[in-house]
Amino acid sequence: MLNFVENRRIYFIITGLLILLSATVLVVSTVMYGSPLRISIDFTGGSLFVLQFEEPITEEAIREVFAAQGHTGAIIQQLGDSKDNLWQARTRAAVATEVENVFDEFVSRGETVDRERSSVDIVAPTVGAEVASNAAVAVLAASLVILVFIWFSFRGVPHSIRYGIASIIAMLVNVIVAIGFYALMGILQGWEANALFLTALLTVIGFSVQDIIVVFDRVRENISRHHGETFALIVNRSVMETVHRSLATQLNAMFIMIAILLFGGATIKPFIAVMLVGMLSETFTSLFVAAPILVVWDERSSHRQHAHG
Repeated sequence: MLNFVENRRIYFIITGLLILLSATVLVVSTVMYGSPLRISIDFTGGSLFVLQFEEPITEEAIREVFAAQGHTGAIIQQLGDSKDNLWQARTRAAVATEVENVFDEFVSRGETVDRERSSVDIVAPTVGAEVASNAAVAVLAASLVILVFIWFSFRGVPHSIRYGIASIIAMLVNVIVAIGFYALMGILQGWEANALFLTALLTVIGFSVQDIIVVFDRVRENISRHHGETFALIVNRSVMETVHRSLATQLNAMFIMIAILLFGGATIKPFIAVMLVGMLSETFTSLFVAAPILVVWDERSSHRQHAHG
């Protein structure tokens, strides 16, 4: 029988490197944009103009139009290829008349904007702040509920609180990796953290807990079945018995996500990509991080007992 638990140091090193890489990307993003993630108007409030031009236009020309209408701090970004003539501009929250004035300014300068294929989203700063606050509360509440649920569900096994804490640690690793990936794509592709990103993050948390519970439930069953075995052997047996099912389930979901990434619309791709990366991470952590944490905790507890004995 393969001994996955025996190689736990390798898994922990890989996990540490993933966390370090994610943290590095977040620091770089903070230096470049002032925050770990490029935040959309869903959280900050403001106006998001997506402008489809019929003829090529320069970034400077767009900036001049917004400056003329009082939006001197507009963030201008080209979307897609240069031949698409598609641009995005983020400004402070604008009222309806200001939006019309911006389009009129383009017309007065001889720039042809396709109004039907252009769009403007406006979110008030107070609404954005409320969404950001609710997002933080949602993640913290999910963590607390998971901890209590697993602690209660595994109350029949010794040290059930350890199962809850190990689950939270593995879940946080998945969240950090997913956020780090999104920050990287924010640097490379201009992805912004919005409400859809938060939904993907909460979905990753749900997937993480589901897989971890499957492994831990098998550990609980094997504790009662194999009384003479060490805890490390029981955990390794449990991982072996669940690894095939876990991989098969995740691969099926991943194939669907990859298909959506290849053939789906541009709006949904960041959402799917975050879930795909999160699923890859949680498949690894549920088998090779959460379970080995229990073993390390048990061994250190036993060593302390022997030392005091």
